Amino acid sequence: MAKVGVLGTGTWGMALSRVLADSGEHEVTCWSALPQEIDYFIATKRHPNLPGVPIPDSIHFTKDVEEAVTDKDVVLFAVPSVFVRSTANKAAPYIRDGQIVADCAKGIEEGSMMFLTEVIADEVGKVCPGKKLRLVALSGPSHAEEVAVDIPTDLVSASADMEAAKAVQNVFMVGCLRVYTNSDIKGVEMCGALKNVIALAVGASRGMGYGDNTSAALITRGMAEISSLGVAIGCDHQTFNGLAGIGDLIVTATSEHSRNNRCGEMVGKGIPVKKAIEKVGMVVEGINCLPAAVELMERYNLDLPIIKAVDNVVNRGETPASMATYLMGRDKSHEFGNS
Repeated sequence: MAKVGVLGTGTWGMALSRVLADSGEHEVTCWSALPQEIDYFIATKRHPNLPGVPIPDSIHFTKDVEEAVTDKDVVLFAVPSVFVRSTANKAAPYIRDGQIVADCAKGIEEGSMMFLTEVIADEVGKVCPGKKLRLVALSGPSHAEEVAVDIPTDLVSASADMEAAKAVQNVFMVGCLRVYTNSDIKGVEMCGALKNVIALAVGASRGMGYGDNTSAALITRGMAEISSLGVAIGCDHQTFNGLAGIGDLIVTATSEHSRNNRCGEMVGKGIPVKKAIEKVGMVVEGINCLPAAVELMERYNLDLPIIKAVDNVVNRGETPASMATYLMGRDKSHEFGNS
């Protein structure tokens, strides 16, 4: 039996906690930075964004991050990307040297350009110099709403430390979850971050009234953009053809459960970006990731027109219609290169 500390009680953290707890194989402790959330979960045994899904009695809730982290076999970060650093700061004193830390948030930190496992390592290193972590990215095509009701789901446990990746695989391969390992942690994190940007574009196309042809084109060419950027920073090209790559992009760009897809669709219908985010009611990670995506594109001198178009709409006042015209009117090119 493994002891798992889950930092974050959003839909994804709670869905994973429920599967682990229901398996009867693990002890699960959940922590939230918001004490009122803990009180609510203890009182109701329900999550407001997972209606009809009971929270197992065996999950232990705590307002004390030390309790959530101390003596755990795996510490899982399940907070939105913008809160990963602050959460790592709180947890750092209690994370032991050599601790397996898995992150299931998806994003790139603006400014530092770090992937989220790198953010965790950086912040823990600042608070506790010399402390080493065994870092894993847990990713793949996985909506919390489906995992919460035991719909079969495949994930990827990625780490440069394959023994750590296998340890996380062993913990999370329960119930409806099947987990594969991958040594390309940067590629997996790149896919998890940038697929949200492409999902915004697909959602916008739907909101404009475009159909399956357009969605398929944006997904395919969007994956080409993600792959180009990933290969430029040294990722394994195979990762982009796998679960964390094309698999996660498909589910995020096409599903009713996708916040990024829903937000993009509203923007495509003419709703202002800020209002669309408010209507989604939860974090839209593609919006948060855009500045880092654009900076990376410029740093590596890459032409990534879909990412550029999404940024132009979200941050530079362009309309989805003008960006559709831009994308369709670009110069002729070869599908697999510049020839």
